[in-house]
Amino acid sequence: MAADVDTRINTNTWTMLFPIVINLIMSIICYMVTVRLIPKVKDMFIKANLFGIDMSKTTSEKVPESLGVVTGCTFLITMFLFIPIPFGNSLFNGDFPHDEFVELMAALLSICCMLLLGFADDVLDLRWRHKLLLPTIASLPLLMVYYVNFNSTTIIVPKPFRETLGFSVDIGIIYYIYMGMLAVFCTNAINILAGVNGLEVGQSVVIAVSIMIFNVIELSGSLWKAHQFSLYFMLPYIGTTVALLKHNWYPSKVFVGDTFCYFSGMTFAVVGILGHFSKTTLLFFIPQVFNFLYSSPQLFKLIPCPRHRLPKFNSKTDRLEISTTLFKYSELNILGKFVVRFFRMFRLIQWKETDGLIITNNFTLINLVLFYLGPLHEAKLTTILITIQVVCSVIAFTIRYPLASYFYDV
Repeated sequence: MAADVDTRINTNTWTMLFPIVINLIMSIICYMVTVRLIPKVKDMFIKANLFGIDMSKTTSEKVPESLGVVTGCTFLITMFLFIPIPFGNSLFNGDFPHDEFVELMAALLSICCMLLLGFADDVLDLRWRHKLLLPTIASLPLLMVYYVNFNSTTIIVPKPFRETLGFSVDIGIIYYIYMGMLAVFCTNAINILAGVNGLEVGQSVVIAVSIMIFNVIELSGSLWKAHQFSLYFMLPYIGTTVALLKHNWYPSKVFVGDTFCYFSGMTFAVVGILGHFSKTTLLFFIPQVFNFLYSSPQLFKLIPCPRHRLPKFNSKTDRLEISTTLFKYSELNILGKFVVRFFRMFRLIQWKETDGLIITNNFTLINLVLFYLGPLHEAKLTTILITIQVVCSVIAFTIRYPLASYFYDV
């Protein structure tokens, strides 16, 4: 009897770890291919007029744009080649897990759609309302598979509210709306917190590594299959993204474009939704959530919003300084006046009055850091912002484990 138990344990461990090990090996190869491929295709993008000028440099050298499509393609190729690995044994045993296979296919379909739509955005320069619509469309296959395979819309009620609401509540279609909004948020949140060399890719690497660590911790739990599924995506994603970061770090040799932001956001949304840890995924987006809330007055036109809110480059000092916006206080609506008073009270904005005009910094986390710390070199600014991302991931793990026990039965 003991021998049978040991055999089952060894078989389950092998079933869990073997695909992950193969995936890890393929991810390392994917990194090696991507890091060599990017320099070889740079000129192709410039010839296709997909390039930009780095406004934070004294040179006007053309920098290839939308290189996120390269990492997205190498990621997808790696995942396509990996498909037979977790399902190979089932083909011969006659117990093929169709539900798991459909999950994987739907996840890849959503990511592939988002990669295509992101590249279309880079080429066509779509408007903001389209940027909100595209992730919603791309997430539909994901939500359909979730409905067919799980259709679980029940949430556990925190302990302080259980006497009133009970142990759990079925919120029905609201849960699907939340998951759809999660996909929209993840894809656009990374895109909003951007504008300096290495920031989009750097924050994505930190988020991906945080999710990977969380998955590894949870492999010993009852939902290990969901976290195994997540690792299938995170390992190749980290491989391709680290390769891109090597070329995108200061001084950036390539720009990643909206393609990368959309591809990254949808990948995070996919693992969060199908891995059943969407709330934990959102915890790893603390800086992005803050940046979105902080940016909202400008995004929703309560405060005048220029087309570009990037920091200003001072060529004399080789430092980045806050970028500003101008407006008349009397021209703001009631909500706009409340926001600027609130932000000014908590020293979240610069405030200068000149000839009846108000001058404030643009409402982004990047400008807020520059407001508190003063002008910074671009590489140092990126390092500080990535450090904030790492610290927030540590806070997220603290919330998820020690603090969660006070509110949930974990």
